Amino acid sequence: MNYIITTDSNSDVPSDYLEENHIPVIPQYYAFGDTVYGDELNMAPAEFYATMRKGELPKSMANNPAVIREKFEAILKEGKDILHIAFSSALSGSCDNVMVAARELMEEYPGRTIQVFDSLNASIGEGVSVYRATELYRQGKSMQEVYDILMEERSHVNVWFTVDDLHHLQRGGRVSKTTALVGSMINIKPLLRITSSGELKSDGTVRGRKKALKTLVSNMESALDLEHYGKDRIVGIVHGDCMEDALSVKMMIQEMGFEQIIVNDVSPSIGTHAGPGVVGLIFYGKEVKE
Repeated sequence: MNYIITTDSNSDVPSDYLEENHIPVIPQYYAFGDTVYGDELNMAPAEFYATMRKGELPKSMANNPAVIREKFEAILKEGKDILHIAFSSALSGSCDNVMVAARELMEEYPGRTIQVFDSLNASIGEGVSVYRATELYRQGKSMQEVYDILMEERSHVNVWFTVDDLHHLQRGGRVSKTTALVGSMINIKPLLRITSSGELKSDGTVRGRKKALKTLVSNMESALDLEHYGKDRIVGIVHGDCMEDALSVKMMIQEMGFEQIIVNDVSPSIGTHAGPGVVGLIFYGKEVKE
């Protein structure tokens, strides 16, 4: 095949899968104080979340245009085209950075093509499109065919998640300071989803962690569209250093008859906003609402 699939580190695709399928990754950055991580320097997720639990607050940053050019240009020089699967343009400027680099490089390499697929999603919500693209690539689909299928299915990637500490959402402007304070006192857990335009939206609250995890699964049951997206489709579960909760959700999903279930850490650049204890559930189903 004459093209390469690429993505960014916010897709939260397990590293062994990326290596096995030779998928280059553009790093997303995060920092504690003046120390920037994401490229040569990285923190293991457990260390990252442990640092947050100690009270240190990280910040996230977009990707580096120079790094994008370097990674893309190496592929173009091999005579390959690029299908890049990007983090939601509604949540970061990273997708725009990739698109700018793609336009510039296609002018410099007129025989080559770079297509940027805006996933309008994050974490494994973005990552399932990497899996889907790889599956279609193996079937011998052209880059344009893969891109068209991803576009057709994009609005059917459902993402629901809950967080354990409202104060991290408050820092990011997702909830008010009063809501965070009162909610934490009475053990309120928010339920959030990613909309069809790629933005975060609050969709109610429940009391207690166990109830929140069960509600993620019940929301999935209500949103399934098994006629068009069957139980052979991948389901993703991501977590912020709370594997036991993620495995609890996995068990409930297995009881529903799904077998292809990915469990992975939420990458630090996303975990910066969600905090330790975030659990996300990603699946193909009915068309996502605004």
